[in-house]
Amino acid sequence: MPKISQRGQIMPPSPIRKLVPYAEAAKKKGVTVYHLNIGQPDIETPKPVLDAVRNSHFPILEYSHSAGNESYRRKLTTYYGRFGISLDHNQIIVTTGGSEAIIFGFMACLDPGDEVIIPEPFYANYNGFAVEAEVKVVPVTSGIDSGFALPPIADFEQKITPKTKAILICNPNNPTGYLYSTEELNILRDICKKHNLFLFSDEAYREFAYDGTTLSALQLEGLEDNVVVFDTISKRYSACGGRIGALVTRNKTLLDSVMKFAQARLSPPSFAQIAAEAAVDLPADYFDGIKAEYKSRRDLLVKRLNEIPGVFCPNPGGAFYAMAKLPIDDADKFCQWLLEDFSHEQQTVMLSPGTGFYATAGLGKQEVRFAYVLNLASIDKAMTTLSKALEVYPGRS
Repeated sequence: MPKISQRGQIMPPSPIRKLVPYAEAAKKKGVTVYHLNIGQPDIETPKPVLDAVRNSHFPILEYSHSAGNESYRRKLTTYYGRFGISLDHNQIIVTTGGSEAIIFGFMACLDPGDEVIIPEPFYANYNGFAVEAEVKVVPVTSGIDSGFALPPIADFEQKITPKTKAILICNPNNPTGYLYSTEELNILRDICKKHNLFLFSDEAYREFAYDGTTLSALQLEGLEDNVVVFDTISKRYSACGGRIGALVTRNKTLLDSVMKFAQARLSPPSFAQIAAEAAVDLPADYFDGIKAEYKSRRDLLVKRLNEIPGVFCPNPGGAFYAMAKLPIDDADKFCQWLLEDFSHEQQTVMLSPGTGFYATAGLGKQEVRFAYVLNLASIDKAMTTLSKALEVYPGRS
């Protein structure tokens, strides 16, 4: 039999989705599984967004421009303008989800063997994107004791080599929910200017900031040619299946390069662009109620977690994730045990092991990520179930 490529062999599986078979088996046994493992919002996709697709009429479903529909890109400039970000529509390339934006950024900015520094824990799929682009992820570790604040500048300086081409952050952060401050972003700006690095900023959760506001990397002065923003409608409008994202930069040379990758895949999805364009026209107060709902979920989750003996969970400032340290021996074993061997009143919890969000071996073994994408009643029941599980878990430490 022909052998698959080395790239195919080393491509990491999703640490978030690997437990799905165990959850499915638990459900077949009649166990209710509370899914706090994945960032799939339960907030309904706005009706005007879906209606825009339902009511669309055209004789031919054509390719769009490789950069995305001009009408959508022009409308996106008004969206960014609401945050004080001035852009031209030609500085935006619409992508098939935020994932493609990240891959395009890696492919256009880094050569095989080049390095990208990422504060860990980080979104697990960055590892997969790096394998696809044949670049090396260099982690800089942040700690749960500081709430996963930006590591000291000295830690970044120690990691920079002639192969370093970029720093990647997610703000607000997945998986920690940490919201980077203006001071921290200015530190990153200075590092990137000093070493002539790209600053990649994944801003998928821009609207979901509960303790302060999100400063976009596009607002950093003096870094116009270095900043590349990755964006998506998935979480913002609860439209994960739409697969519409964007790569945004003011660097003309980089845009020309990314366009060639965009042309190679022809065009982003047409129906989803129609939906995304309609989303920009939602009322200005659309996010008020959603933010309030997520904040109340965060407050309940963090409160209940910190009431459990041996558990510590810092209060996340944004997104809809929280990382917690549990009194367990191994997060992977514990998360599988919850689904295979435990239930309380025919209920259990599905979580994401912390190990999948670290590049440094051995880290995250006592940490798990919670996605507070369920309603308050479900979160409350899930926390009661988790508390009961920790009382009887054989590997409690």
